[in-house]
Amino acid sequence: MYARIFPRFRFWVGCALLFSCACSPKSPPPPNVLFILVDDLGWKDLGCYGSSFHETPNIDRLAASSLRFTQAYSANPVCSPTRAAIMTGKHPSRLNITDWIPGQDPRDRPLLGPQDLDHLPLEETTLAEALKAHGYQTFFAGKWHLGDTGYLPEDQGFDLNLGGHHRGSPPGGYYVPYQNPKLPDGPEGEYLTDRLTQEAIQYMQTHKDGPFFVFLSYYTVHTPIQPNREYIEHYRQKRLQLADTLPQQVPEGEGLTVTRQVNAEYASMVHAMDVNVGRLMNSLQRLGIQEHTLVIFTSDNGGLSTLEKNRPPAPTSVRPLRGGKGWCYEGGIRVPLIISMPGAEPGIREEAVASYDFYPTVLEWAGLPLMPAQHQDGLSLMPLLRGADSLQREALFWHYPHYHGSAWTPGAAIRMGDWKLVEFYDPARTELFHLSQDPGEERNVATEYPEKAAALRQALLKMQAETGSRFPTKNPDWQ
Repeated sequence: MYARIFPRFRFWVGCALLFSCACSPKSPPPPNVLFILVDDLGWKDLGCYGSSFHETPNIDRLAASSLRFTQAYSANPVCSPTRAAIMTGKHPSRLNITDWIPGQDPRDRPLLGPQDLDHLPLEETTLAEALKAHGYQTFFAGKWHLGDTGYLPEDQGFDLNLGGHHRGSPPGGYYVPYQNPKLPDGPEGEYLTDRLTQEAIQYMQTHKDGPFFVFLSYYTVHTPIQPNREYIEHYRQKRLQLADTLPQQVPEGEGLTVTRQVNAEYASMVHAMDVNVGRLMNSLQRLGIQEHTLVIFTSDNGGLSTLEKNRPPAPTSVRPLRGGKGWCYEGGIRVPLIISMPGAEPGIREEAVASYDFYPTVLEWAGLPLMPAQHQDGLSLMPLLRGADSLQREALFWHYPHYHGSAWTPGAAIRMGDWKLVEFYDPARTELFHLSQDPGEERNVATEYPEKAAALRQALLKMQAETGSRFPTKNPDWQ
């Protein structure tokens, strides 16, 4: 009616609506998640964590503008259990994935390891599935190692999978041909780490309007230790400048632990990985999405620094930490962790955190409801990212009831505050350390503090029972 009485009414209403839309505040874009998981990256493999032989300027720069955790832990000292914990927010024992898939399972030792699963159960709601249910585009690139056909990334919530299959190391090595059933070969001379990064960048560019969840799971720096052709000569020359170019070793059980970083081939792989992390961060900035993208950078277990005595020296060192990949000493479970959260003050966090904490952290960052029935063992790290000093957690524990090529024998460990207890089942013994006074776990004080050792052991047994931990059994054929 008003339009007929006032012919210009519709014109002015249209202008008003246009002006209103133009002036109304634009809703913030949905938050994205970029998760970078490096395989076997040791706690001291980066410059920002103390390496003087490896050069990692891009990651060091990321760490300086982010939150760097000094006491972050993998859920297990080997890969598959930790990857399962990241995907589910659960302790590996609760999932019955306690060894790398398929594991070693020797039959000529005093104990027989428990039979754990060779895949991540489909009944679990993975982090990818949780995000996908809320409109996220999900992308996986690289190492999966959580099951074969029917249990691959595309079966566990990822829209696209490039490179993820049942193998734990790159079957063809780091240069074309990859021999990877989930990753077509690129041109001759293409490097695997470069390729996976490029695929992730292209996905983020295509989905820059978000929200996206990109899980970039590098195969590097896992064996085979294959030098990067572009950087190897630099590190060979750098090694020649060292006073001692040999990888010094010390005994660890029936194994040997490398105490110095001198491996040029390994260093070239770390360097190439660092260059690619720089490419990723530059791409976020170029695409204009850096300010609403959460970046998590970490490793799936400690560095490969300890191996059985009959094997060549391991490729890296994590000293002053003890042991390495495969061990429940700090060197096998303490890992680098850098989290870049827009709006968070950069700094260092010393709180002990673990792999299963990422699930609730990502949900809370994305503004999505938490799923406590799923991420039963994880605590959101958002309070720490926002400046809190601590999390309300009594203890962390590790359960690795298997033999490993690092010379580890079945056992477990628990950390409560600064106290840590390590229990071995073959041969049976208990060790107690005070980490703030003895981060290298060099002095076993179990006999000096028997009550503390007993209390930690009871706490460990309680947590093992609550998570359904399975134990090794006596080998009837052992003589």
